[in-house]
Amino acid sequence: MPVVHHRTASIDGLQVFYREAGPHDAPVLLLLHGYPTSSHMFRHLIPALADRYRVIAPDHIGFGRSSAPSADDFEYSFDSLADVTQKLLSQLEVSTYTMYVHDYGAPIGWRLALASPESVEGVISQNGNAYEEGFVPEFWAPIWAYAADASAENEAALRPALGREAVEWQYTHGVPDASTVDPDAWEHDIALLERPGVDRAQLTLFGDYATNRPMYADVQKWLRSSGVPVLAIWGKNDEIFGAAGATAFLRDSPDARIELIESGHFILESHLDDAVRVIRDWRESF
Repeated sequence: MPVVHHRTASIDGLQVFYREAGPHDAPVLLLLHGYPTSSHMFRHLIPALADRYRVIAPDHIGFGRSSAPSADDFEYSFDSLADVTQKLLSQLEVSTYTMYVHDYGAPIGWRLALASPESVEGVISQNGNAYEEGFVPEFWAPIWAYAADASAENEAALRPALGREAVEWQYTHGVPDASTVDPDAWEHDIALLERPGVDRAQLTLFGDYATNRPMYADVQKWLRSSGVPVLAIWGKNDEIFGAAGATAFLRDSPDARIELIESGHFILESHLDDAVRVIRDWRESF
């Protein structure tokens, strides 16, 4: 079993925690997590892929074990999170990689790709949206309302998304057998979300999510023009980013591989072996 290293880099005075495994000279897999989790979501995937790849999985600022400055001291935006990620890659001397994007990791990854398209060798999207079709309206309505008007009323409607019930739901909804999901996963996230000031940081990112939608046209243009290999491996029962968000990739990447898994938002918790098999088969094809 490959050894996984747990490291910290200093970026602009902030501490960025990341997990790394695999040969230093191997092709790089960059794993970008979503809300409400961290690189912890990849804890089992990393050693399963590190025999053939150099796998790097950072915690975004405000998440996991990375610094979580107050919203007064750091601009919590997807632009900022992408900027920190690019600086980490530069510090690690990573110039090319296949990106694995999940949830928030997608708009971070899309920014990296648009800024440096020659760096991206492939895209694995695990419930990482790039199309309007992917949004499940009922879930996103309070986020769009808060983005349009950060009123006390709209904030109150959104705050339950930071709580225990909502976090646990993200892990268990759509999973045929919820007992296959390790409760430590959501307990880990909840403990870190409860750090002082993290609620305000996360609300700020909720509000900033609307900036991602106008970017989709450029992402889709990049997919068409680059011909970059795409794997969309998706929990088809996800009630956050629906399965239509996976099949939509075929519009701009007609050779994309689409794998719909009988699961929800976090397929690595319930269907790790299936994901590893598909990822290895897809990545080894180019």
